[in-house]
Amino acid sequence: MLKSLFNWKVLLNLVVAIGVFVGLVWLTFRWLEYHTNHGQEIPVPNVVNKSVHDAVKILDDTGLEYEVDSANYDPKYRPFQVLQVYPAPGSRVKDGRTVTLKVNPRTWAPIAVPNVINKYSGLAFQRLDQVGLKIGDTIYEPSIQKDALLRILYKGNAVNPGTRLPRFSTIDVVVGSGPMRNISIPNVVGLTVKEARAVITKSMFEVGLVEHEDGGKDESDIIYYQDPASGDVRDQGMQIDLWASKRTPAELRAKVEQLNSIYRMKVDTSLPPVRYEEVHSEPSYEAPVVPAPRRETPKPEVPKTETPKPQTTTSKPAAQSTEKPKTSTTTSAAGSTAKPAATTTQQPSQKPKAKKVVVE
Repeated sequence: MLKSLFNWKVLLNLVVAIGVFVGLVWLTFRWLEYHTNHGQEIPVPNVVNKSVHDAVKILDDTGLEYEVDSANYDPKYRPFQVLQVYPAPGSRVKDGRTVTLKVNPRTWAPIAVPNVINKYSGLAFQRLDQVGLKIGDTIYEPSIQKDALLRILYKGNAVNPGTRLPRFSTIDVVVGSGPMRNISIPNVVGLTVKEARAVITKSMFEVGLVEHEDGGKDESDIIYYQDPASGDVRDQGMQIDLWASKRTPAELRAKVEQLNSIYRMKVDTSLPPVRYEEVHSEPSYEAPVVPAPRRETPKPEVPKTETPKPQTTTSKPAAQSTEKPKTSTTTSAAGSTAKPAATTTQQPSQKPKAKKVVVE
């Protein structure tokens, strides 16, 4: 068996097989080198701070492909200026390699308008400022939504939420100033329901109940009655109820009279008007009567006097015994008939004159 393995024919076949294998491997690598340009590398040129047009021209001359990617806008650099190159400048790449250029855009990236319609104007202005939109003119428009943001205008045209605008764009806003007062109600009798809706909306009112005679919802039905009536004045935003039918108002006169008896108030003009007179009276104020203080008049004290008692004698008529009466002084109050109470004086006591007593 070993002798058969070392036969020259077997060895020859083995050598041929090895040679074919090595040849195939060599050809494969050669083909790869040719296909991938092995050993043919090109340095990446430095195009930083150049304009994108100049950078593209240089890369085309070098044989490199390019891809432009816009970064966030930076006002410190010129528009369309190359800010970064990948791979880095000086790197060696093969011919046909794609080089990415980071370029400063011409202006700020567009932003989406936030949904602030029908929101309070103070909060809406704050939200618009946060996203980078500047408020220009504020236009006030009559609306039942007072102080609410109704519309956003950009260059005179209304924009919807989500519309993309350049950052720091100036926009105008329409804000509600409150409802208008005393607006005349239009006459929509004889119009179709569709036409009546347009007229009512244009007159700044709202459509209320729409009652069709046949119970349907055909917008081509003719209005034969409305409430409130045309010519009345109402505030903006009030609802107008409509009655519609496929027949004309002349054919529904009985129905109109019935509705008038319900929704119209008849005023009897045969009675004379009642006149009202205003009475202007000024309130009178009387000073309260304060009772005068009662004065108490002190009763005068009657001085007590002692009357001397005479003594009778039989022998000596001239001899008399007399007693000195006690005199007392009293002070009288003010306003009494006695002496005025200015000072209280004490008079010296005097001897009374002797009286003659005749004894028979």
